This record gives sequence, structure tokens and C-alpha cells, in this order.
Amino acid sequence: MYDYISYQFGFDFAAVLICMGCLFFTFVMGRTDRRQNKFYIMLLGIVMLNAVTEVVCSRAIPRVEKDIWYTCYRVCHYIYFLTHSAIPVIVCFYMMSVTGKMKLDGKFLNMLFVLPFVFTEILVIFNPLTFWVYTYSDRHFVRSWGENLIYVQSAFYMLFAMLHLLRVWNAMTQRRKFTILYFFLMSIAGVVIQAVFAKMKVEILCESLGFLGVMLAIEDEDDRVDSDIDIHNRKALGMDINSYLAVRQRFHVICIKITNADIIERVTSSANTGIIAESVGAYLKTVVSRHNIYRTSYNTFLMTVVSDDDRRAHDIAEEVSNRFKNEGFALYDKEVVYFNAVVMLAQIGKDIFTSKDVFYLVDSPVPKGITKKILEGEDLGYLIRRVAIENAVNRGLEDHNFEVYYQPTYYLKGLKIHGAEALIRLHDPELGLVFPDDFIPVAEQLDHIDEIDDFVLRNVCEFLKSGIPAAHGIETINVNLSVIECMRPGFVAHISGIVEDYDVDKKNITFEITESAQARDYELLKQVVKELRKKGFHVAMDDYGTGYSNMQNSFSLDFDLIKIDKSILWGAEKTELGEIILENSVRMIKQMKKKILVEGVETRPQIDLLDRQGVDYLQGFYFSKPVNKEEFLKVIEKENM
Repeated sequence: MYDYISYQFGFDFAAVLICMGCLFFTFVMGRTDRRQNKFYIMLLGIVMLNAVTEVVCSRAIPRVEKDIWYTCYRVCHYIYFLTHSAIPVIVCFYMMSVTGKMKLDGKFLNMLFVLPFVFTEILVIFNPLTFWVYTYSDRHFVRSWGENLIYVQSAFYMLFAMLHLLRVWNAMTQRRKFTILYFFLMSIAGVVIQAVFAKMKVEILCESLGFLGVMLAIEDEDDRVDSDIDIHNRKALGMDINSYLAVRQRFHVICIKITNADIIERVTSSANTGIIAESVGAYLKTVVSRHNIYRTSYNTFLMTVVSDDDRRAHDIAEEVSNRFKNEGFALYDKEVVYFNAVVMLAQIGKDIFTSKDVFYLVDSPVPKGITKKILEGEDLGYLIRRVAIENAVNRGLEDHNFEVYYQPTYYLKGLKIHGAEALIRLHDPELGLVFPDDFIPVAEQLDHIDEIDDFVLRNVCEFLKSGIPAAHGIETINVNLSVIECMRPGFVAHISGIVEDYDVDKKNITFEITESAQARDYELLKQVVKELRKKGFHVAMDDYGTGYSNMQNSFSLDFDLIKIDKSILWGAEKTELGEIILENSVRMIKQMKKKILVEGVETRPQIDLLDRQGVDYLQGFYFSKPVNKEEFLKVIEKENM
């Protein structure tokens, strides 16, 4: 008997240590603020308390003849049954919290749900008078019929928890599925063994081992949280949204897009966008709990508002919008910056319906011309357009709906044709002609941009291989580079291989890189430009004047050509200041010994203005809009007549 008691003591003491370790980890990691965290702490506390009572009982059993030990023995049993019967119902609430279901639908269902627990608690409370749950014979513990009801109650709640989990099974990760199965198997094994063999006190140890697994796989959020700012990441957003949808939890999402994130570089001379996450994340945690905040990119945040009150979500969105509008955010050195933010409020089931829609919301660029600070309801119609464009991109690749257009470029002197820029267009049977500004961001997010870029380059190479461009005085064809593709390992070797397959002269191809890309990827981009020029390609900076990259860095990339954006030309026509900006831009570029092409030329006075400035090349509707290859051939044939 004493060997058996020693084993029981060892099992229970091990359970105490396991629970203490789990509690220590939970508090040290600061995972105590979520509803599920609170239920988990309650469960650990109860199991540890139960283990302590079992430890005391194991010490008391050989000494129950003494009144003091017998009293301890009885008190421990009372505490054990009073608290342990609460574990199954708390497990149910914990599982609902983990899967995003805050409560049952309706007050009556909630009352009905806790009724078995209340009934068994009443049995335990009055057991010292009735002995319906357990009694004593010769000062030793003996089961009564009421204990069987406690096991029935446990089976009811465990069955409920399992049925609830089946509803959200497909929304859970493999890690969570495995952990929850492990927990249930351990708990059920402990209950069954102890129910069948009363002296085998292993239930507490099995439960503590189950909760240890829960801590490692569910309570530990290292893979869900950005540790630097302690808010959730994209992975956590996808998991949580899918869980909410699976249990039909009503909620709103509030998306905050910072549209002037480049201000960080202008203020700090650094591209460290982590400053945004720290300053904005700290503020958002004063508005809602941190576990309702997600950072999906360097300039985009999302909050979930789980509430039946539509007004509450709108009030939070308005509060956030006013904060960005009226107050700045302090940086490391106490410098205060003002972020421009567009706030989007959407209700699940009304405005958007799937987790895919939520990611459309956070990943889609803000529509141009937006003046409202809060977009909601019909204002979010652009999401429907984005879904349609995604479908068009997929159809375009499958059905060959993409086409390369060409817009000619001209020498300023003599206005003779110099080259052309290759531009991609999408002819969709449902949407008609779709322009790059609409489908390129979508293609990048779908990871189809490589295929599209390769399509353009192969068409250009095929055109050059025909000999027609050279016969009509075309010196070079400009091809736009997707920065996403440009930054990938092996990019230069890949595009060089394509050009070499067609055996065309690399000097006849100029790759255009947008200026705004340099701020975040300067060092890597510098190497890419160097390798491209070494291979024999020409490289141009596109859209000069629209970005905010460091000027010294821009020109140290050793571009062959700088393309001045049309906004600078058009501004020079309108104001004296605009003309000064154009004049100084041209002077500076010429001092750097770079060739200059100006986009957006539409009138003769613009040509005269640029002639006075002494630029090299022109491009714009004055000469030709972008046209397909057949129309482009007509343009260049006409130029050579």
C-alpha cells in the first residue's frame, strides 16, 4: 500500500511542477491579457490546486487515525471536488475563445449550458451533509452515486468541446489540430483510467501534461507575434479571421493604411519603416487590446472589433482617423511626424465575406482621388473591382490576353524617332482594356509578375530579332522592370538568358527602374544595375521626380538615362517655380553626364520649353499614344517616308 501511495505522491508532485512551469512561462511571456489566456490560467490554477490536495491526501492516508490528518484529508477532498468539476466547463470556454467564439447565441442557451455544472457544484457543496458524491468508511474515501454524475457532466462538456472544434477544424493549423487532439486524448485517458480504477490517481497528471502541450502549441504565440512591437502578424490574421468565420462570429475589421510612409526617410534619412510599427502600434494598443491588432505590411495595420454593436466599430474608426488627422507621432529622437492615414471599416457578412476579402482590403492600394478619411459601405466598392482584376489576370495568363504596346521616343533635335517603350496591356473579355496601374499591383501579389515581365521581354526580343526596328532607326526599346523581380536572386542571369536565346544585341534594350524603389533596396539595387550594365544592357531611372529617394544614392547607381516624370514638365508650364524645378533638374542631370528623356510631351510649346533646357529625348501623346505592334509599325514607317 505504501509503495502505491508513494507512486501517487510522485504523480501528483510532478503535476504540481508541470503546472508551476506553465504558469511561470505564461506570466514571464506576458500572455495574460486575452480571454483564452485567462481561462488557461484558471485551468492551470485549478489543476495545480487539485494536485496539491492530492499530495496532501497521499501524506494523510497512512495517518488518518489522527484527527488532524483526518481533517486535512476531508478538507482536501472537498476542495478537490469543488474545483475539479469546474475544469470541463472552463475547457469549453477556453476552446471557444481559442477559436474566436466569444459566447453562445442567446442568454437562454448560455444559462442552459452551465446548468450541468451548477447542478454538480450544488451536489459537492452539500456533500458534507448528504454524502451523495463521496463518503468515508473507517476514515477512508469511498465513492457515492453523485461522483458518477460528475463524470457524466465531464463527458457532456468534453463532447460539446469536441463538436465545437469540428466546426472550425478546417480553419485550424496542423499544429493546433495535433495539440488539441493530444490534450483530449491525455485528459480522456486520465478520466477513464481513474473512473475504472479508483486507486489509479492519474487524472491530474494526464491533465497537466495535456495543458503543457497546450502551452507549447497554442499559448506560445512566437510565430504569430512581431516580438519587436508585440502585435500580431499576417499569419495570425489569417488564422483568426478563418476561425471567426467558421464559428459565424460577427465582427468588423478596421484597416489603417499610411499613405505617406516615405516621410520616415525624409525626416530621418533612413528607410527604417519599423519606426512606423513602433509608434503607430503603441497608439493602437491604447484603443483596443493588442490581440486585436495586426501588422500586415510596413504601412498597413488592421484591428478586429468583435461586437454586435455596429456603432462601437464606427466610433473606434472615427477615433483613429481623428488621431492621425490632428496629432503627430514621436520618433526615437522625439521628432514628431504626421502620418496621412486612410481608415477603412468593413463588416464581415455585409461588406466582405471571406478571409481572402480581408487580405484584398489590406493589400489593395488606396484608390486615387480619395478624399474621405473613413471608407465604409459603398466606398469599398473598389474591392469588387480588385477581385475582377485578379480574375482577369489569371484569365490573361491562361488565355493569352496580354499584349505588348509600344510608345515611340524621339530625339529633341530634329524630332526624329529614337526608340520606344514597351508597355503591357490586358484585353479581358469581361473588363475590356485593363491598364497596368490596375493589374500590375494585383499581379505582384498573385506572384505572376515574373511571367508577365518575361512575356514583355520575349516579345521585345522577338521584335528586335525581326530586324524591323533597326531598319527604321530604332536604337533601343525600353522595358520596365518589376522591382519585385529585380530583387530576386539570379534575376540578371535569368533575363540575360532570355535575351541570349533570341541572339539580339543587349545594347538595344534599356531596362527602366522606378526611382521610388531605391529607398528600401538601395544596396541590392546598386548591384543589380552594375550587373545589368556589365552584361551590356542600358539602364534608365524611370519617373524621376515622383519619389523621395536620396539624390546622391540615385545618381551613384550609374544610370545611362534619367526619365523626368510628366508632372515636372506640366508643372513648369503652370508656374515660375515649376519652371525653376525643371531647369535645375535638367542642369543637375546634365552635370552628372546622364542622358535625359522627358515624358508627357503633348504640345508644341512644351517642346520649345524643353528645347531651351537642352534635353535629349521626348516621349508623349504629341507624337503617339501607346499602340500595338501593328500600329507602331505604321508610325515608324510614316516617320521614315
